[in-house]
Amino acid sequence: MSSKSSAEVIIGGKMYTLSGYEGEEYLQRVAAYINNKINEFNDMEEIRRFPVDMKAVLVELNIADDFFKARDRVEKLEQDLEMKEKEIYDLKHELIAEQIKAETNEKTMRELEIQGKELLLQKTRLETALEDALLGEKESNSDDADGNGQTGTDKETPAGVAASDGKKSKKK
Repeated sequence: MSSKSSAEVIIGGKMYTLSGYEGEEYLQRVAAYINNKINEFNDMEEIRRFPVDMKAVLVELNIADDFFKARDRVEKLEQDLEMKEKEIYDLKHELIAEQIKAETNEKTMRELEIQGKELLLQKTRLETALEDALLGEKESNSDDADGNGQTGTDKETPAGVAASDGKKSKKK
């Protein structure tokens, strides 16, 4: 806690000694504020004729009014701050939820990419197997056409003509 300090100030033309835990500069600012309020009332023609005690009460009421307005402003700012903090809290949670969704979507995307690659590999294998099967069948058919294999497609006709793949040739 700060030590108590004192300051000589002039308020309304009179010297006062103010003391408090605030610094001298702060105490001088308080005195200047009060002097400004007194001067505001002294500058008003209709109030100049009022008795001193009535002027003092008007100054006190004006300072109290400033205080209540400032307090109301502080309360409103605190409410605004509380609302902003709640909004920030909600936005942070929304951000976290969106980050979790993004991470889940990225994981799903990676899994789908892996599945896609596996399917492409499987497709390539199947295409290769199909080509191999078709080539094997062609080779088998071409072997049969050369007379190297017997598939039962070449038949000899009674006229001595062998038929194979729709072509006729005479037998010697």
